[in-house]
Amino acid sequence: MKHGGVFSVGTRVRWNRAGDTHRFEQPVGKQYTYGKGPEYSSELERLQAENHYLSQQNEVLKKYNELERKLIRKRQSNW
Repeated sequence: MKHGGVFSVGTRVRWNRAGDTHRFEQPVGKQYTYGKGPEYSSELERLQAENHYLSQQNEVLKKYNELERKLIRKRQSNW
């Protein structure tokens, strides 16, 4: 998977639509057994991970919207 690339965005949008938002908690390249996630040593570390998770969701949606706008413009220019 390209980190931050189009493939990553498409995959993450599919996860979001399918309701698999728990996948955003997984660091890139890491997979956990079902029902088990990362263990945090402190509350601060957990909050930092949650903040990173939420910022990832925002970034993916921004990239998706940008790609969608580009596609719409491209389709309109081809008419």
